[in-house]
Amino acid sequence: MPNLNAVLETALYVDDLPRARAFYEQQLGLKPVFADERLCAFDVGGRNILLLFLRGSTTSTVHMPGGTIPPHDGHGPLHVAFAIAAEELQAWEDKLASEGIPIEGRTTWPRGGQSIYFRDPDRHLLELATPGLWPLGA
Repeated sequence: MPNLNAVLETALYVDDLPRARAFYEQQLGLKPVFADERLCAFDVGGRNILLLFLRGSTTSTVHMPGGTIPPHDGHGPLHVAFAIAAEELQAWEDKLASEGIPIEGRTTWPRGGQSIYFRDPDRHLLELATPGLWPLGA
């Protein structure tokens, strides 16, 4: 069987794209690599892309010069976990506190990693996880 090498993109669907974009840029420090009225794509650690789609803007086939993208969309609060260095966990907690973003949960994992959980403006559950959550290098 051929191999899958990584998850390249993860998508969240948002009700207010400018508000969501500002949150991910200002509160999480992500840098956009592409944006239009329908989506904003962020570089995450130089290895992954986080896509924010305006909810309902992708329910029809998108025709582009290079081909087509089939319809997709999502509803309800979704979940994304971001990998962080163990030594930066406290700095992230301090940053979230200074921005008035409450931490909704904390977990210490059997392998030794730690996670904190909070919400974005669209109520998606975001996680910051230190190494040890999964048996992976990140």
